[in-house]
Amino acid sequence: MKRYLHRAVVGDLEDKKMVFLSGPRQVGKTTLAKLVTEEIDPENGVYLNWDRPEHRKIIRSLDWSRTGRLVVLDEVHKYARWKTLLKGFYDTEGHQQRILVTGSARMDLYRKGGDSLAGRYRQLRLHPLSLGELAREGGEPEQRLLDDPASWSLTAPAPSDLLPALDVLGGFPEPFLQGSERKARRWRLALREQVLRQDLRDLRRVMEVSLVEQLVDLLAERVASPLSVNALREDLGVHHRTLSQWIAALEALHLVFLVRPYQGSLARTLRKPPKLYFWNWAEVPGDGARFENLVAAHLLKYCHWQHDVQGIRCELRYLRDRQGHEVDFLLLREGKPWILIETKRSGTTASRNLAYFQQRLPVSHAWQVTAGDEQRRLVIPARRLLKVLP
Repeated sequence: MKRYLHRAVVGDLEDKKMVFLSGPRQVGKTTLAKLVTEEIDPENGVYLNWDRPEHRKIIRSLDWSRTGRLVVLDEVHKYARWKTLLKGFYDTEGHQQRILVTGSARMDLYRKGGDSLAGRYRQLRLHPLSLGELAREGGEPEQRLLDDPASWSLTAPAPSDLLPALDVLGGFPEPFLQGSERKARRWRLALREQVLRQDLRDLRRVMEVSLVEQLVDLLAERVASPLSVNALREDLGVHHRTLSQWIAALEALHLVFLVRPYQGSLARTLRKPPKLYFWNWAEVPGDGARFENLVAAHLLKYCHWQHDVQGIRCELRYLRDRQGHEVDFLLLREGKPWILIETKRSGTTASRNLAYFQQRLPVSHAWQVTAGDEQRRLVIPARRLLKVLP
């Protein structure tokens, strides 16, 4: 199955731009790169991985510079001079050879390498499988669907078996496609060990991996709640700064992501911490928190698609004012409030806070998303909303 970013990757490469494709480990970057290679240069395309010692010499020496039309460089950002290498090559050969760079950590954090690459590349962020992507079999969403809820009635909701499967198995391709809860649990354990014992050491030189593993367990229990670094610091017995650095590293490695509070006029007087969610929501215990995490991950994927593919600045926030009114998510478009979304796994009565903030903010829509199929005023099934997202 092609992924939702396939056409965007091919289009940007054909525009003679380097493409930086980032995302969590095992989210499907290599598979996507191979499909793109088959389309652009099936005979002579080259794949090189910095993690393979025999490929490192080839990358450093530019021995791939006279190969086919497309070169895929995986994890090359771990090379200290990768930016200088790519800039020099692009400025001399970029008009005739395409470069696709993939990596499992946020490549903008690796600032060890030379001159800026501004204007020479486009960034795309690949997310796990989602309800909409599965329902469309990898196709892109229609750009205006989220703006026009009336059009949703013209399309059927996603199949009823997809949401329960995603909820339990997560959206990473291997465990989802295998369809086994036991295999999914084993896969999650192996991936966590790989990220914490290999990638984390490469990124931050963290030696106390066992404490970071304990931190991940604590974070999973605190999903959907404001993140108290002080409380975690006391539980783990480490300094505030150290703990903050560990969380930043987990975010950089696409293990977790933060949703920060909206800082508009309604909430400006409160100093509020962010909320934390997992890229793989199947890590989260508790049905309610896991469902909220699932929705958060779908919304973040939508925001990144809007920004990376459509060129529209879209941000995910949560909303809480000094009186204690709170809504789980607020989508900002070009810096302005756009859509309010509350999550409730069950129930058909809309939260009063939706109407409260709808009256006070210039939002276009306010919805409460549930795992059920019943639809009422302000309450919509997740199967119907999430299908229109990437």
